[in-house]
Amino acid sequence: MADRDSPIVAADATPADPPQTAPPAKEKHRWPRPLVIALRVIGGILLALFLAWAILYVTKGRFLKGTFERIASSATGREVRVEGDFQFYFNPINVKYVSEGLTVSNPAWARGGNFFAAKRIEANVATFSFIWGERRINILDLQGGTVDLRWDEAGRRNSWTFSEEKGEPLDLPLIRRAVVAGTRVRYRDPRLRLTADITVDTVEARDDRFANSIRFRGDGTARGTPFTLWGALLSPNATVAGGHNQLALRINGVRTRADITGTLPGATEIEGAKLNADVRGQNLADAFAVFGIAVPDTRSYRLRSALTKQGDSWRFTGLRGRFGESDLAGRMTVRIGEPRLLLDADLVTRTLDIVDAGPFIGYNPNRLEAQGSAGTVTREGGRPRLLPDAPLRVEALRNFDARVSWKVARVRAEDFPVSDITLGLSLDDRLLKLSPFNFAMARGTVSSDITINARREPVFTDYDIRLSPTPMGTLLKGFGVAESGTSGTVRARVRMTGIGNSVRDSLGNSNGRIAVIIPRGTMWTRNVQLSELDIGLFVQKMFEKKLEKPVEINCGLVAFTVRGGIAAADPILIDTRKNVMLGRGGFSFRNETIDLAFRADGKQFSLFSGQSPVGIGGYFADPSLDVISPELLGRAGAGLGLGVVATPIASLLAFVDVGDAKSADCGPVLSGATARAQRDTKGRPRDDVGKGTTAKSEDGSRSKGERKEQRKKFLGIF
Repeated sequence: MADRDSPIVAADATPADPPQTAPPAKEKHRWPRPLVIALRVIGGILLALFLAWAILYVTKGRFLKGTFERIASSATGREVRVEGDFQFYFNPINVKYVSEGLTVSNPAWARGGNFFAAKRIEANVATFSFIWGERRINILDLQGGTVDLRWDEAGRRNSWTFSEEKGEPLDLPLIRRAVVAGTRVRYRDPRLRLTADITVDTVEARDDRFANSIRFRGDGTARGTPFTLWGALLSPNATVAGGHNQLALRINGVRTRADITGTLPGATEIEGAKLNADVRGQNLADAFAVFGIAVPDTRSYRLRSALTKQGDSWRFTGLRGRFGESDLAGRMTVRIGEPRLLLDADLVTRTLDIVDAGPFIGYNPNRLEAQGSAGTVTREGGRPRLLPDAPLRVEALRNFDARVSWKVARVRAEDFPVSDITLGLSLDDRLLKLSPFNFAMARGTVSSDITINARREPVFTDYDIRLSPTPMGTLLKGFGVAESGTSGTVRARVRMTGIGNSVRDSLGNSNGRIAVIIPRGTMWTRNVQLSELDIGLFVQKMFEKKLEKPVEINCGLVAFTVRGGIAAADPILIDTRKNVMLGRGGFSFRNETIDLAFRADGKQFSLFSGQSPVGIGGYFADPSLDVISPELLGRAGAGLGLGVVATPIASLLAFVDVGDAKSADCGPVLSGATARAQRDTKGRPRDDVGKGTTAKSEDGSRSKGERKEQRKKFLGIF
């Protein structure tokens, strides 16, 4: 039975649906707060830059004129002023700069004036290139500009380095296009004594192209020598397109013309330029003197080479040309730096004319060309002088250092058999060394080491000159010695020091020793007989047609001791199989006089012998041979007296040579020993050779007593 209290539910009723909920809303994406802040900052900066650009573009930045003057003056340490219009803005990304009446003062040490001034200057500067360190000016329009480039007296500071530190080399920005009018550049360098004033002609442009070449001209002085220059950039439009610019430059100075042609990477770029130099003139020393470099004088010359600049060095490569009648080739580098300019050269000459070699020891090349060998002789007080007296350019040696190698294949000269010259030259702060200085001479070799110390005053020179064994016939053939029949050799050494600023002064105040050694060999007999005046033997051989029969030389030494520029025989001793030749006297570098006598004593009996010395006197430039000496005249007088008093046969006794000459010990001779060390074959000291003493007056005169002693001892000794 149904529960009456139960609720009554309809039969078709369905269960109630469960309660429904609303679908969840989609969640929004949020950026990280730091990124949002960064983007807002960047946006603000870009907006600020845009506003700044817009303001600058609209106003042309004219309101920054005062700010520009203050900042530029503070940064450069110079007074910077703009008298007229001023513009500074981005156009659109490159910086556009315009100013009228701009002046930048010189540094205080320059004592006034402006380093730079321009009536009007307009420039388009590549912004990003400046940020990354490459300074590039796309367009430069300069009107009425003046630039004052100068160094101070000490060469430490310059006007274009905006600091009190050491002056830097001039480093111009790369200029793609330059339009200038009425621009002037001044340059001053007290150390080089160089001044230049250059004016740039007006350059016009139409439709972004230059209507003509950029031409310039100017003048100046280099170490007191005036010069003029003019030139042009012949293809400026190629530079605008990023190509190369053709340069033509001519410089005219005293007796010198230099033409520089080639291409520049940019209108103001020298680094890496491909140039050619053609220099000609009357004297090569003139061109080098512009840079303060001292080189020997030359006859007229012309040299060509490629020219490049790398850093502080100017390089002349493929050098070729002539000076006088000699050729020259090689390469040369001039480095402009500290502590001095450096000249580095490697040179080659196929043929050196003897006239062109003269200036290297102080002779005037034009005088040699006009007069030949007579051009080496001058006259002082009526006396001929041969030694050159051109002074060493000591002041010029202060300006530069040098390293030079020069090789000469052949010397063109009569009776001067020199070839294969090798010269190494070094100059370091006025210390000049010629080492090695070697050359072949008459199938022998001369090796030299010469040091010229110009750090001292007066100049001090050390000579060390050595001749290797050389065939005597070849060496002396120009002096009458024939090669045929002569097999002897000679070797020699000069070891001296001298004081003086010229070759003449240096040798005139020299000390040391000169020695010529003759080892065993043979010599054509006619020369020996003429020197010893052995009349009987000479005539006998002449009639027997044996003039070319050689005379055997055991050993010989011709040596001089030099004191105060006067050389005394110490000793002259030549030992042959039949004779002993002795010499006395000497010569003077001071007044270039000669006073020598040679006498041959026979080792064998000779009926007719003058036994009289042959005298050599006069001067270096005018020597004289005296074969009729007082001794020979005395013997002739004695013979005449005997002939009158006794018989004609008795007169011959005055010319008899008993043949008692002492043979020499060749050991001391071949070692070049002094007279005091000479011995005969029995080991006894020789008493018939000089002792190397000096006692002659400056003018070469002797007292009456000295002349008497001279006659007694042949010609005496100094």
